[in-house]
Amino acid sequence: MADSSSEDDDVPLGRLIHRPDNVVSSSSLPTKEKRRKIINYRESDDDGDNDDDSAPIAPPKKKKIKTEKKSNGSSSKKKPDKVVSKPIKKENGINKSSHKAAAIKTEGGKKSLKEMDKAERIAHAMQAYLWWNASDPPKGCQWVKMEHAGVSFPEPYTPHGIKMRYDGAEVDLTPLEEEAATFFAAMDPEGMHLGNPKTAPIFIKNFFADFRAVLGKNHVIKDFKKCDFEPIREYLNQQKLIKKAITDEERKLNKDSRNEVMFKFGYSLVDDHLEKVGNYNMEPPGAFRGRGEHPKMGKLKQRVAPEQVMINLSECAPVPKCNVPGHAWGDLRHDPTVQWLCQWKENINNQVKYMQLAAQSSFKGKSDRSKYNKAAKLCGNIDKIRADYKKNLKSKSLETRQIATAMWVIDRLALRVGGEKDTDEEADTVGCCSLRVEHLKFDPNNEGADNKEIELEFLGKDSMLFKQTIDFGSALYTENNGMGEQVYENFKLFCKKKKKGDDVFSDLTPTILNAHLKGIMEGLTAKVFRTYNASKTLQEELLKTEKSAGWSRLTAAEKVVEYNNANREVAILCNHQRSVSKAQETQLENLGGKLQTLIDQKKVLKKILKRLTEGNDKNIPTKKDEAKAIEKATKAIEKAKTMKETAKTPEDKIAATEADEKAKVLKKEAAELKFNQAHLWDKTPTTEQVLKRITAWSEKISKMEMNLKHKDDNKEVSLGTSKLNYMDPRISVAWCKRNEVPIEKIFSKTMRDKFNWSMAVPPDWQFNEEISKQG
Repeated sequence: MADSSSEDDDVPLGRLIHRPDNVVSSSSLPTKEKRRKIINYRESDDDGDNDDDSAPIAPPKKKKIKTEKKSNGSSSKKKPDKVVSKPIKKENGINKSSHKAAAIKTEGGKKSLKEMDKAERIAHAMQAYLWWNASDPPKGCQWVKMEHAGVSFPEPYTPHGIKMRYDGAEVDLTPLEEEAATFFAAMDPEGMHLGNPKTAPIFIKNFFADFRAVLGKNHVIKDFKKCDFEPIREYLNQQKLIKKAITDEERKLNKDSRNEVMFKFGYSLVDDHLEKVGNYNMEPPGAFRGRGEHPKMGKLKQRVAPEQVMINLSECAPVPKCNVPGHAWGDLRHDPTVQWLCQWKENINNQVKYMQLAAQSSFKGKSDRSKYNKAAKLCGNIDKIRADYKKNLKSKSLETRQIATAMWVIDRLALRVGGEKDTDEEADTVGCCSLRVEHLKFDPNNEGADNKEIELEFLGKDSMLFKQTIDFGSALYTENNGMGEQVYENFKLFCKKKKKGDDVFSDLTPTILNAHLKGIMEGLTAKVFRTYNASKTLQEELLKTEKSAGWSRLTAAEKVVEYNNANREVAILCNHQRSVSKAQETQLENLGGKLQTLIDQKKVLKKILKRLTEGNDKNIPTKKDEAKAIEKATKAIEKAKTMKETAKTPEDKIAATEADEKAKVLKKEAAELKFNQAHLWDKTPTTEQVLKRITAWSEKISKMEMNLKHKDDNKEVSLGTSKLNYMDPRISVAWCKRNEVPIEKIFSKTMRDKFNWSMAVPPDWQFNEEISKQG
């Protein structure tokens, strides 16, 4: 019996949602066929939401030669495909077999389904709780009862005994000193921190200052230039090779060990239902890396002790035992008005850190829904707000004019408010209120005349570069009384007679701007503007494509491309960028190479077709023997696997890793050989065979071109950030239902779990003021 999971991938979301019990209708089939169809679907149901514990599907009985007698005395013949349900034994009131999948008997023999592991069973159990249908806790409270196991601390440092050199001589270090030296040795000399001429001096200066503090005043190490961390770095590289030689059994033991920690610390009992905890592992000590040119990169993150941790749980809950021998929690709190489970203060930025529930928790779900509903409230207020700030763009009061200009920038350019920063403590990231004259370049292309362009260039959130040339005189910013030209004139006025380091909005602070926003609409912030603009832009872009000619003829994959294009517009609006990694560049190069190979193969197929049509079947290229290359790679893989399993010493494990790397190269070469001649046959083909393959190759080329374009267009744009944090997920769910696109094509499983509250919206759902009334 074929697995039906792949079939469901192409079933439209709208049909799946409205299908009773998520089971394909089989009314036209005989009774036995109906039952078989239902079992088929349940077999492939990954979510398990429709499992009926009260009537589980039991494995089929074994075949018997003799006929079985029924309880009423009548007999029946053997029915190989029949599934027999029988009572499930319960122990202590628990259905022991409820988590086990049914074994289905097929013509080729038995097919046993994969049994869910403990983590999967817990995940399925948690899906039963629908927080949007549950009653809310008392006003002002986040919960009534909360119980958890606290935070899991990393293992204490184990010294390796490898000595660093100072001025050519080996140096003895204590375990604490050796740990600090190892943090630096673990950094890649050619990486983004030590390999960057801008960041390397900052990193080294900060690290060595903290390293000297660990060493003490009287230690022999005084000058960083005389330090040689290479022996420790070589040791760490060897350990990486040894770890790569891990066997399947060792990998399973490691997974079991991680799961043991997760089952203890990774879940919390909140108001009698289970919730997943997000960051239950305490961050280990190390060298702080930061983002961009963070002024504190390289400083040593200290190990957090249990005495620094405050835990929060209900008064009736048992206090969890600290898992570090000889230590205890720093403080105990019973505060139902907050969501955090644990808190502590880190030493780098002296900030409070929290252990909270995971992104798919009810806490986060309520917060997300409230955020999007608040943004939807702007739909009914945006015209009034825009009319107000447009009127004030020409105000005689400089402060009023600056507030109005900042409002325009936040609304139209989706900039954050920004705040004053101590650049010695944190990275010099910029928002609207903290723009300086040096961040604006008027008429960047020296076009002169009536040019209304300004190039904005600064580091935004997470040190991501914002660099855009805004044409304030274009129709985008002037039509419908957009006031773009007036904003340009205001910027010229604000920058007049100022130095490069002076603030553009000299009379405006984040406090003044935020107070003004809250005065316009309760709860209004710059983030609400960003969420509103992101959601509204997505909805408008999607509706625009749906009205385009030929939309109904597009395939689901082609519709997903259009969705991603709309998503990209939002990401560009919100400046959601990402750095292109070497891996991405390599992937794009490989994909481009494969596309060119397919195009060349199609040309060869057309030449073969021409020859065959002319009646010339001589010298038609055929496949070379792939078996030898595949066999060679298979043997190399088996040999490497055997070496891993029999390796005892570090040397053996390093040799096994090297053999494994060589085997992977052979496997890749065999795969390339197979791909490079996939268009050919073992013997001379017929005309019909060639025609079919040309059609298939055309489809492959089209699909790969679409995939390559999508990856290339989005390589520097982070689609996920806006999808996770700014675009109302209900817009995407409704779009999927309207256009019969499976939700899995645009939302990953993590997103589907996070936004489970949004999945029931109808296909005609709209982001508008009405939904803001839901709270």
